[in-house]
Amino acid sequence: MHVRAVAVTTTALLGVALTAPLSHARGDGAGDDGPTVVAHRGASGYAPENTLAAVDRAAELGIRWVENDVQRTRDGELVVLHDETLNRTTDVEEVFPDRSPWKVKDFTAAEIARLDAGSWFGPEYAGARVPTLEQYVDRVEHNHQKLLLELKSPGLYPGIERQTLKVLANEGWLDRRHVAGRLVVQSFDADSIRTVHDLKPAVKTGFLGTPAVSELPAYAEFADQINPSYSSLSMSYVSAVHAFTGPHGRPLEVLTWTVNDADTARRVAGYDVDGIITNKPDVVRDAVD
Repeated sequence: MHVRAVAVTTTALLGVALTAPLSHARGDGAGDDGPTVVAHRGASGYAPENTLAAVDRAAELGIRWVENDVQRTRDGELVVLHDETLNRTTDVEEVFPDRSPWKVKDFTAAEIARLDAGSWFGPEYAGARVPTLEQYVDRVEHNHQKLLLELKSPGLYPGIERQTLKVLANEGWLDRRHVAGRLVVQSFDADSIRTVHDLKPAVKTGFLGTPAVSELPAYAEFADQINPSYSSLSMSYVSAVHAFTGPHGRPLEVLTWTVNDADTARRVAGYDVDGIITNKPDVVRDAVD
């Protein structure tokens, strides 16, 4: 993954104070001293990714953190989907055969709501829909879970940072209780994460990637987490990240992705990572307990 260079200026708090300490990532979904287990796109090893069924499956497995991706439709609705196109995880090619290349941004929310987002995974999930962000966070709230929310390809959707924060606020996710320990916003786009931090400094943020150690002081101005692929990790890198203090006065955290087998989970847990993002959260939890 290519990581862009970051130019950072110290940001003002814009009148928003963090009145409750941020909860540390560890010990939430594993043993008290183990890394947090995060269900990637929900429990996507067992249910169609980014659907409400995957959120519910994670809850059934006892997993408290779920990760999801947010994008924007042609008419400005935020929907939960990973790919920039709809054809891998829905029946869009059958419903709209003349609309290639089936990009999310070219369809209205009503059109996307017609699509079957479950049959590709298994017949028992036929009729599952692409949820809106409102529907998704409502389900996470209903399940008493916590949310790692990824702004997907924000360069395609100018202003998505402010819009996402508005939806979260409207749904009650920017109150003290949520920002203190139930919400992290992340992205591969450093500028996008810096924008989130500037707009709502109380919100905990994560950068997806593996910046050089020399770049970490710049990232620490606006990101609370550095979240790299497990294939790029080493114990020395994790230690280097932990040595820096993030914008909320706590050591930077490391959540790594996407780990789906027990041996790899134990290996990266040995690096002292703070969290492991996985399609099979039960497998990882059992391995690191």
